[in-house]
Amino acid sequence: MLWACILLPQLALDTVLRERDDPDTPLVLIGGPTQRRVLQAVNPAAAALGLRAGQTLTAARALADGFTCVETDPGRIDQMQQLLAAWAYRFSAQVSLHYPRALLLEVGSSLQLFGPWPLLQARLRQELAELGLRQRIVLASNPVAARMLANAHDGLAVSDADTTRAALLHMPINRVGLPPEAAEAFARMGLRQLGQVLALPRDTLARRFTSQVQLHLDQLLGLRNLGLDFYQPPDRFETRLELNFDVESHQALLFPLRRMLNDLAAFLAGRDCGVQRFCLHLEHVEGPDTLLKVGLLAAERDAAMLFELARGRLEPLRIPAPVRNLRLVAEDLPAFVPQHQALFDPRPQQAQPWDQLRERLRARLGDEAVKGLCAAADHRPECAWQRVEQGVQGSMPVAPGSRPGWLLQAPVALNDAGYQVQGLAERIESGWWDGGDVRRDYYRIETRDGLRGWAYRDLGQAGPLWLQGWFA
Repeated sequence: MLWACILLPQLALDTVLRERDDPDTPLVLIGGPTQRRVLQAVNPAAAALGLRAGQTLTAARALADGFTCVETDPGRIDQMQQLLAAWAYRFSAQVSLHYPRALLLEVGSSLQLFGPWPLLQARLRQELAELGLRQRIVLASNPVAARMLANAHDGLAVSDADTTRAALLHMPINRVGLPPEAAEAFARMGLRQLGQVLALPRDTLARRFTSQVQLHLDQLLGLRNLGLDFYQPPDRFETRLELNFDVESHQALLFPLRRMLNDLAAFLAGRDCGVQRFCLHLEHVEGPDTLLKVGLLAAERDAAMLFELARGRLEPLRIPAPVRNLRLVAEDLPAFVPQHQALFDPRPQQAQPWDQLRERLRARLGDEAVKGLCAAADHRPECAWQRVEQGVQGSMPVAPGSRPGWLLQAPVALNDAGYQVQGLAERIESGWWDGGDVRRDYYRIETRDGLRGWAYRDLGQAGPLWLQGWFA
């Protein structure tokens, strides 16, 4: 087995920065008791002002001003870790959140699907960067070694037990996950690296240190297994985002909405499903939430498309009061079946597939503005088609080319010149039971320009043909 560890050293800070549209302004995360607020993380702009983690807020304000303070939210970090586990589930069926700020993935069985480790690692880094997260990634032969090697390495890949052990021997003793008191005791004994500790007799270590130390060393070397709880994806997706200020315009809601839908798309990809219906709750300072429902005719999981549909329904919405928070809930998560595409797509670059165009029209114009057509059991052309809801399939089969695809609003008389009659007439006599009785002879015609139409003449009537429709 091969285990990858994705360490997220700035998870708390990145979780805040990815939700802001001004990530380059000085920002610090603060925590601790009210009497002694401490800076827990700073972004590069704040570090340029001389601020650093561990400073008290009072000292930071004496040193610089013009930076933004954000309270550390452990609940938001936990929610982010669950989202990352759902994302990682796309690449491995064994994903664990055993360690804080880290993901453990068994990738040995995934390389046949995603290619060799360098390709998979590059893909992991790219998608994490798109999520706005900094990372360190290490590959090792067991999960404990992968996690501890990530403390000092980035990009290291040791695929067997011998090379994993060789890499561990040079690790600083205070960075291999030992209990703090044990690491301090080894340092006082002059043992700075793990290799020096492993060179000691095993029974000597057992007499001087607790069994937990020896257990951890054995797990580092892969001699004992670490019991891991593996992630199981939930049956629904829910996320909530607190805005920095009261928002009154649609435009200011687009950035957080895009970020939430990107998270939804990552969750759907990990769960290998799509979304057909989701709800966006606009939470106000006072009064009930404004509920925006977005429904699709087929399951989708493309982030750009979901954002376009949500924006199309958000912009016409009247916001009754300033928005304080956003909450996104998706419970209808059916299986996702990608569309089959040709190897060489003949469509122009700016053209869209019909499914995407249909959903954009529904979002812009409303659900009632876009309808479908299905065949009805009636020989009269004007009665042979019915408007139905999009996605409804008719049970009446229609042979391709047997009837025109475009019927005119009203028949138009044709001049005697300018067209030729093709083939024999087709007689239609129907409708006597509902008062719309017709008795006609229909002809296929072709104009000088090559257009093919369908025209008729009533039985027993002289005069011109009447054009009723055009063939594709």
